[in-house]
Amino acid sequence: MAQSVRAQARARARKRARIRFGAAGVAAVVAGAVGILALTGGDGDGAANAASRSGVGEKSAKDDEEKWDGTTKVLGDGSTSYTGPQPKQLEPKKLKPGEKPPQFVVFSWDGALEGDDRTFSRFREVAKESDATMTFFLTGIYLLPKDKASLYRPPQHGVGAAAISYPTDEHIRTTLKELGGAWKDGNEIGSHFNGHFCGEKGGGDWSVEEWKSEIEQTYGFVKKWKTNTGMKDLPPLPFDVEKETVGGRAPCLEGQKNLIPASKKFGWRYDASSSGDFQIWPSKINGIWNFPLQLLPYPDKELQVLAMDFNFLYNQSGGTTEGDPSRYAEWEKETRDAYLNGFERVYNGSRAPMFIGNHFENWNGGIYMDAVEDVMRKVCPRSDVKCVSFRELSDWLDVQDPKVLANLRGLDPAQSPDWKALID
Repeated sequence: MAQSVRAQARARARKRARIRFGAAGVAAVVAGAVGILALTGGDGDGAANAASRSGVGEKSAKDDEEKWDGTTKVLGDGSTSYTGPQPKQLEPKKLKPGEKPPQFVVFSWDGALEGDDRTFSRFREVAKESDATMTFFLTGIYLLPKDKASLYRPPQHGVGAAAISYPTDEHIRTTLKELGGAWKDGNEIGSHFNGHFCGEKGGGDWSVEEWKSEIEQTYGFVKKWKTNTGMKDLPPLPFDVEKETVGGRAPCLEGQKNLIPASKKFGWRYDASSSGDFQIWPSKINGIWNFPLQLLPYPDKELQVLAMDFNFLYNQSGGTTEGDPSRYAEWEKETRDAYLNGFERVYNGSRAPMFIGNHFENWNGGIYMDAVEDVMRKVCPRSDVKCVSFRELSDWLDVQDPKVLANLRGLDPAQSPDWKALID
């Protein structure tokens, strides 16, 4: 494909995104950035896989696999451990000439707290039954008891301050259980940082050094949860958080500009904090894979909506989490259809990876959780679909020919090319 053709295709895609997104979509993005702060308080802030990873990049598991002697190594105060390379990981393979790419879908969850509604454990089971792995973005203070809040020193805020609630002791216990189990299932544990600050003095106002402090504190809360909670009876997490964390999503999608250079100091390989883009193949920012939330075609309307639960809620119930129950079934179908519309557009077109973000919340009667479960069960078992984590997607992208990726990035989302001509 000639360079001019690729450039024209991408220009057409972006023009259509601007036209279809419209005022309602813009409002949804803004509300998603501001409203999540007000709505995620309490407990809710919330593929066929090969047996071993052959990942590449700054934090590839290959080196660890070569060095591992088969014994568990308990780390620090016993909060974490090294149990060898993560199991059930996709083996990244370079596309062969003329080969159509698999359709990647990444389901991700902000917060990763196991609250009373047991949504974390619910979706672990759904993923296993659907042959999928996912990314759980852990909020670090969800492993910190409220009476130890003074250990958190958030940038530009007072000691112990947070825009979300600290967890109960019971929720720390259940969250630790799910984190360990999720990692053993092959799911990624990424970072959602700590205090969930948005707007003024939030991540968008933080310097590189302040983001580095936030990341270091996130590591600290995971590495010292036994010391901080006194829960000595629980087993260590089965992973080393500093080795396993290779990316994150900033609260309210704010602060990527300074977050990326900060995260590079820790060897991170991707960032999922961009506020939105059309469904196109990913590119890098300053050497880091950029995985933005994507704009999906809203059913029966000339607009696009970000692929995250809150943005559907905003369009359907005006931002309230308890809208008209008589419309729940309609809104659930609308949400599910939007996800499937976006999936089918790229599945039958460019095969650009699809990203879906969510919170462990039962907004509007839990319809957004039900819609995501339906989509996962419908698309992930397909033989040419791989529902993976952001880390696995990064591994796969890293082994591809850069020229091939450049060709793929020039495709319109719905454009089905001559794969033999494009992948050479």
